[in-house]
Amino acid sequence: QVVPRMPVPAEAGDCATYAPLLMRGEQVEVLERLDFVLRNISELRKEVEEVRNSLQHLAAEIVAEVRSHLEETQKVTRRRRFPFPRERSDSTGSSSIYFTASSGTANTDDGESEGGYTTANAESDYDRESERESEEGEDEVSCETVRTARRDSLDLVNEDETHLILDSSLEEGLGQLLQQADRLHDGNEQEKREGFQLLLNNKLAYADQKDFLWRLARAHSDMCEITEDTDEKRSYASDGKEELEVALQKWDQSAECHQWYAILCGQLSEHESIQKRIQTGYIFKEHIDKAIALKPEDPKSYYLLGRWCYQVSHLGWLEKKTASALFEAPPTATVQDALQNFLRVEELSPGFSKAGRVYIAKCYRDLGKSSAAVLWMNLASELPANTKEDAESERELEEMRSVWEE
Repeated sequence: QVVPRMPVPAEAGDCATYAPLLMRGEQVEVLERLDFVLRNISELRKEVEEVRNSLQHLAAEIVAEVRSHLEETQKVTRRRRFPFPRERSDSTGSSSIYFTASSGTANTDDGESEGGYTTANAESDYDRESERESEEGEDEVSCETVRTARRDSLDLVNEDETHLILDSSLEEGLGQLLQQADRLHDGNEQEKREGFQLLLNNKLAYADQKDFLWRLARAHSDMCEITEDTDEKRSYASDGKEELEVALQKWDQSAECHQWYAILCGQLSEHESIQKRIQTGYIFKEHIDKAIALKPEDPKSYYLLGRWCYQVSHLGWLEKKTASALFEAPPTATVQDALQNFLRVEELSPGFSKAGRVYIAKCYRDLGKSSAAVLWMNLASELPANTKEDAESERELEEMRSVWEE
């Protein structure tokens, strides 16, 4: 052990000796006290670490409880807006040249589309506005509750660590939510309604997330598709379009945002004048082109573009005259353009949809290539009708067969 020694004056010379400051017994006592202090410091450090971990878990639990309470409140509040569907018989037709892209309704050559859906919400405008005002007030209270809980949790733990906890929790919850939303979107009408409600319930928590917003807009499109009432169709399409207008201001490089914005524009234009529909056609084409540029391997965008080209190539006389009178360069597309896009869909994803193969057969029929048309009619027959659009295409396929047999 090193024993401290008392310094001696410089003039003492090399023969000077050093006297210890402490006696050996005192040195042992000091070392024992130092060892005791070090042990206490180590134990205190462990206790601080345990307290910190406990506070972190507590903060995460607070946020989870607040979110759960918020979701339950919103479910009770909005439950009235989505009663069980009731059958309606007053379906309306549509002559829009810019089709309901995701509706599953096959258009005939003159642009006619059929109805036949059930309504999910048949409220009056007054009821809808009253509930919307009530929900806005409740949303403000809910937002303040979340903000208060987060401030409280920030007071308990380190700020950086709190952000990591919240971000990790939100990210994990978002991933599970998006998977569930995708599954419900691919389901039947009732599951689509459930998916729409699920996303509405979580809008406050994830409204600043790109992948959440375009799925919410997609859910609006689903509701527009399965709702039969004209006013409700317009309302769903308009609300979904507004969601994506906000999203595109931040995420202009999102192919999904552009794709579903085009779809909702097409759905909304079905209830507009010919002039508005033609104007929407330019917007539809612009956003589909952007979606393809951003994600060139997505077959859905090529399918939508093929549908657009086919519709434009079969514009009626009145629509062509209106387009020529209103616009210097009216929309133009040929059956060959449509065929190239539909074939591109098959190249990227063979058997992408039954409706897509029926359109290929129609294109070949219009181009006078009977053998190719028959081939693709047979290929279309091999695919199941998974959507309403496929079912409509199947009926159209039977009509084509009967005409050729005659």
